[in-house]
Amino acid sequence: MTDMERRGRATEAFFGRRKGKALREHQAETLNSLLPAFLIDLSAAPPEPLTSLFPAPVEKLRLEIGFGGGEHLIHRALERPSTGFIGVEPFVNSMQKLLSRIGETGARNIRVYNDDATQLLDWLPDASLDQIDLLYPDPWPKRKHWKRRFVSKTNLDRFHRVLKPGALFCFASDIDTYVNWTLLKCRDHGGFDWLADNAADWLTPYEGWPSTRYEAKARREGRSSAYLTFRKI
Repeated sequence: MTDMERRGRATEAFFGRRKGKALREHQAETLNSLLPAFLIDLSAAPPEPLTSLFPAPVEKLRLEIGFGGGEHLIHRALERPSTGFIGVEPFVNSMQKLLSRIGETGARNIRVYNDDATQLLDWLPDASLDQIDLLYPDPWPKRKHWKRRFVSKTNLDRFHRVLKPGALFCFASDIDTYVNWTLLKCRDHGGFDWLADNAADWLTPYEGWPSTRYEAKARREGRSSAYLTFRKI
């Protein structure tokens, strides 16, 4: 992909920062030494089977878009060693944090991509994933910026293509307008069934859920969270 193509794709779905405060020397060394071993190369065709991305056999594949500090991703990877996890995060500082935790824990069922998630989604084969997690994504709270939200008809089409039949899309947010937005977008798409029979189903955190710093901040500021689960139909 050329620089011009990359810039064009980035305007489609990625609007956030890529860098925060400068990394310390040892942090930069961690990033530079570990990233090549875990980074997915989109210039090569997806391996067949896709599970061969991982050095040890895995039974399922799960994608987390925007993993932030990596708390949830590393927790799930250690909790479920037979699942291969792919994490997308363009923010350099967050990628460094995750790779540090991988180095500390020895988790090897993780692969990462450090650019626009739509690029990875378009690279993935049809019906290749068992689950997609979009947890506390940037809410773009101003109405004029809502078009920047990752949940859109175009990206739901991408989700639907790469998810296996009956696979799950999980969305968590503490922003009411984004929760309602996601419910409406999934309803209108027609390819996803919301798995909720009563309020407890979307107010209760997912099984084994580790609280993240984003969630703790929401609690401190008096906001409750919603945990939506959709099944591909």
